[in-house]
Amino acid sequence: MTSSFSSSQQIELLTSTDDDYGGVIVQMDQPTMDSTTFLSILRASISNWKHQGKQGVWIKLPIHLANLVETLIKEGFWYHHAEPKYLMLVHWIADSANTIPANATHRVGVGAFVVNEKREVLVVQEKTGPFRGTGSWKFPTGVADQGEDICVAAVREAKEETGVSNIFVVDTEFVEILAFRQSHMSFFEKSDLFFVCLLRPLSFDIKIQEVEIEAAKWMPFDEYVAQPFMEKYELLRYINDIYLAKVDGHYSGFTPVPTKSNFSNQKNTSYLYLNAGGLKRCNSL
Repeated sequence: MTSSFSSSQQIELLTSTDDDYGGVIVQMDQPTMDSTTFLSILRASISNWKHQGKQGVWIKLPIHLANLVETLIKEGFWYHHAEPKYLMLVHWIADSANTIPANATHRVGVGAFVVNEKREVLVVQEKTGPFRGTGSWKFPTGVADQGEDICVAAVREAKEETGVSNIFVVDTEFVEILAFRQSHMSFFEKSDLFFVCLLRPLSFDIKIQEVEIEAAKWMPFDEYVAQPFMEKYELLRYINDIYLAKVDGHYSGFTPVPTKSNFSNQKNTSYLYLNAGGLKRCNSL
């Protein structure tokens, strides 16, 4: 942690790495540290960073160093985001306007609209959530995990809600994103992106996941859309219309095309979702 502050003075500083935007990132990995010692090192480090012309300071504080939070707050830091094992705090030390980006603003949800060759929809009744106890049948929905692609999340949700003990009975394959919806003030004041995904079943026997699901079955599409609760939900009626247009060949959704991205640290393939059929027709002209 010792670093050179000037040519004539050695002083203990926080170890940091430069980010791409004129700031620094500190990952605290010390097993222990008392707040008095930390305060001295922190103030010296901030003075050094200002001398270097740095702007934003990010400090990733592991949960075992939570005793240092109060010290950081008193020195001008604020919470940026938290994860199960760390808290990220930030501070703008430059004289210019603060340009530190806000924490992640959206949660990503997926809906698994699974339809078989008989035009039956895979539907569930949930033990929790807004549809609990209503007798309504809905398609499986859930939230994408961190680092999980939308196409993978949709298949997983169909499995998790119709399987048990990690032995999943209804296997599916991803077809396309039919549509997506953005809403705000949804989950702890965050915005929400919800992707409705069309899936094709690869198996047909159902065994429910009993923790969250009351019942699951294949329901004829006409019976599914005739449920009384559909009148309350414009979004669901749009999805029904989109599916019918898809079946009639008048609508194309977005299919995943593997690509390499230069805009993230992801080493694996990422996906660009596009209207592949429309693009193919356009390129053939």
